[in-house]
Amino acid sequence: MQTREEALSYGLTFPYTYQEAPFHDPNWQLIRVKPNKKAFLWAYEKDGRICLNLKCNPEWRDFWRRTYESVIPGYHQNKEHWNTVILDGSIPDEDIKRMIAESYDLVTDSPTKRIYEAVKRIPKGKVATYGQVAAMAGNPKMSRAVGNALHKNPDFENIPCYRVVNSKGELAGEYVFGGAWAQKELLEADGIEVQNGRVDLKKYGMTNATIT
Repeated sequence: MQTREEALSYGLTFPYTYQEAPFHDPNWQLIRVKPNKKAFLWAYEKDGRICLNLKCNPEWRDFWRRTYESVIPGYHQNKEHWNTVILDGSIPDEDIKRMIAESYDLVTDSPTKRIYEAVKRIPKGKVATYGQVAAMAGNPKMSRAVGNALHKNPDFENIPCYRVVNSKGELAGEYVFGGAWAQKELLEADGIEVQNGRVDLKKYGMTNATIT
């Protein structure tokens, strides 16, 4: 990820976001969240490079700065809570996306955050459907948002998105952790049988009593 367009396009994939240029200067483009209108991604060109200002958790702020020379204290913003990410090609796309996702979650009580917390509640040896995860996250109608969130999972070790299947018990065709075959291996490591790309929900599915 090295262009402004790539960064802005990715920022707009998050729920309830919109783009704005509030300073009457086309060099500054912001991605904000409805309804609080808080910006979580600032994109601009400085010294010939595209830069992003992203809000950061203090626990991760210094980690990113130590890991990449192109992550520096926030330009023109509170340096305790914002990092500037210089898109010079030295930072893997995966980590840029993780920083953008973190910024998004920090500025909003996001459905994404609630979805991740719901997925953490799926115990080893069980699976949940997209609809069940949506219900656990507080909105049974946001099954599609569940899928989007899982494909942006920033913490595979602690958010077991492989334990989520569709309403028929079928595995996902594509997953950020490596495809349906990888999901199958992870589920089998949990002790869950997978036959013909499907899990028996009667045997391994979470019950409504467990969800509530």
